[in-house]
Amino acid sequence: MHVLRGLLFGLVSLGMLNQMTATSVRADIAIAVAGPMTGQYASFGEQMRRGAIMAVKDINAAGGVLGQKLKLEIGDDACDPKQAVAIANGFASKGVRFVAGHFCSGSSIPASDVYADEGILQISPASTNPKLTERNLANVFRVCGRDDQQGSVAGNFLADKMAGKNIAVIHDKTAYGKGLADETRLTLHKRGVKEVLYEAYTAGEKDYSALVSKLKQNSVDVLYVGGYHTEAGLIVRQMRGQGMKTVLVSGDALVTSEYWAITGSAGEGTLMTFSPDPRKNPIAAPLVKRFRATKYEPEGYTLYTYGAIQAWVEAVQKIKSTDTGKLIKVLKSSKFKTVIGDIGFDAKGDVTAPGYVFYEWKSGKYDYFRD
Repeated sequence: MHVLRGLLFGLVSLGMLNQMTATSVRADIAIAVAGPMTGQYASFGEQMRRGAIMAVKDINAAGGVLGQKLKLEIGDDACDPKQAVAIANGFASKGVRFVAGHFCSGSSIPASDVYADEGILQISPASTNPKLTERNLANVFRVCGRDDQQGSVAGNFLADKMAGKNIAVIHDKTAYGKGLADETRLTLHKRGVKEVLYEAYTAGEKDYSALVSKLKQNSVDVLYVGGYHTEAGLIVRQMRGQGMKTVLVSGDALVTSEYWAITGSAGEGTLMTFSPDPRKNPIAAPLVKRFRATKYEPEGYTLYTYGAIQAWVEAVQKIKSTDTGKLIKVLKSSKFKTVIGDIGFDAKGDVTAPGYVFYEWKSGKYDYFRD
């Protein structure tokens, strides 16, 4: 009897072991997207979420990665640094191998320290502060440009196109906003242009009339805003409310239809910098069509998030491994075909791709600026 029980126990144990082994072989590969899924910048979180969901859906439909399916975790950091760190630690506990995120530089930078400690590879679709890739963290990459590049383009544009105008520079004190404003201002100074006003404002407020009055007193013709679309939209509306025709110029945080929803016609003529629009890339046309079929316009960082996941998947398939150390080497030595074009990464993890260009808001849409 004891022998029979032992034999049965052995067979059951062997069966459980085989089942566990088969399950581990079939286990999903956990990846994640992180950004402001709620809060005042949630429109950008939605861009990233949509891009990631579509990418995972398409990759799994094509057979997955290394014979396994991708499982997507979604993290909401609300562009809050502390929340971003908590999200990063949560991803680590869930065995996430790769993160497409975050959106705000102020979230990506502290979260990247967690990813470095946990051996998780990070590719940000949207964080532009130079500090992200300047700290010798080998696991950190981005498929967007940097604020020193964006600020240089903006500063030179203002010096060339707005010569003789009274220019003011303001920022929202964030890593992104202040960094972008300061880089733009630095280029202006190199070009011999001195702003008539340099001010900080507080994000999240509704009334910027005191700031607008100061701009009016200084006869500001051109206002450069280092910050996000929510505050920029309110500021331009309140400028128009005080009878100001000042041209608002800003960066890539205005690439959302929500900007126009805030401004209405007051946003007409707003200028901004952004990378070449991937929706106009012929290789992305079928994907753009599928997004539009779902009644969603893949603007801003939607395709950048999709492309970030594509690059990671291509690297994994190239070396047949999700090992971060091995992936770092291949990411920095190869080219990848993505919906945002053929891209590569330099030694710091910055993308090697076309730089920033200017866009103009007209009749509720933004398109390339034509002088």
